[in-house]
Amino acid sequence: MDVTFKSSVAAEFAQVDDVIVELLKSDVEMVENIGHYIVRAGGKRMRPLLVLLSAKALGGVNSAHIRFAAVVEFIHTATLLHDDVVDLSTLRRGMPTANAAFGNAPSVLVGDFIYTRAFQLMVELNNMPLLAHMAETTNTIAAGEVMQLVHAGDPDTQAEQYQEIIRRKTAALFAAACCGAGLLHQSPADQTDGLYHYGMNLGIAFQLADDLLDYAGDPSQTGKNVGDDLREGKITLPLLHAMKAGTPAQRDRVAEVLRQKEGDAFAEIIEIVRHTGGIEATRAAAMHHQALAQAALAPLPESDALSALNQMAEKAVDRQA
Repeated sequence: MDVTFKSSVAAEFAQVDDVIVELLKSDVEMVENIGHYIVRAGGKRMRPLLVLLSAKALGGVNSAHIRFAAVVEFIHTATLLHDDVVDLSTLRRGMPTANAAFGNAPSVLVGDFIYTRAFQLMVELNNMPLLAHMAETTNTIAAGEVMQLVHAGDPDTQAEQYQEIIRRKTAALFAAACCGAGLLHQSPADQTDGLYHYGMNLGIAFQLADDLLDYAGDPSQTGKNVGDDLREGKITLPLLHAMKAGTPAQRDRVAEVLRQKEGDAFAEIIEIVRHTGGIEATRAAAMHHQALAQAALAPLPESDALSALNQMAEKAVDRQA
């Protein structure tokens, strides 16, 4: 993540990392080993950054926002641990995944620990609207994971179903990070709602851009194996567009590869995606949600934090990792 986004909340961002380390302490050694392994792996930390920038855009960051930012990162980390097991992933951010390094069972169980630690911390914040919203959000994310699993390898998946999967699986936590800052501030409804819609559309744009990277990204920068989505039978917009715009033969071939989860056919499929304009169509969709995200910020007053939120929306589409 571009360091300029963090400049207005750099001190608070460092405090979030301190809270994360504090909350990973456990008398069970494996919990700490896997937890710290994930922390060391880095990552963009977009979601806690969204909490801090949203809070500052609403008037300021307090200790509750810092701890809520850690909550959001914990929920995200737990979903990654579980996702990598379900997807049989072996590489993330250029490093072996936790399940590859420690095994599937430890990764799932430590993911559970991190999930429950997040809710322990939320209870301590003593904000029932926030707790209710995050309970709803985590349930939405779990449902999105199941939807993605159900539709894996299914070439009959519709664009609307795909949109709902990414809304639940990815964008919901972006929205909760932004909206949660408003709930902690007890901000006016128009500002809290604006941040919610900003986060939702930013999350959709981010996921669309991520889907593009599987077909047009540089593995040395993305830190993941090329063709992973195809190998897992994941339905993404580039593939949906290829099946919609391609010839009957192209549609049949994409459908067959999805059903069989033929990762080895990646080179062939990427040519079909490019030939049918799937790259351009997906990028256009991402830019549409980017614009919706920026428009949703209208109720917020001008500030450095608001500028950073706008910049994050711009960079969400134009990225290489």
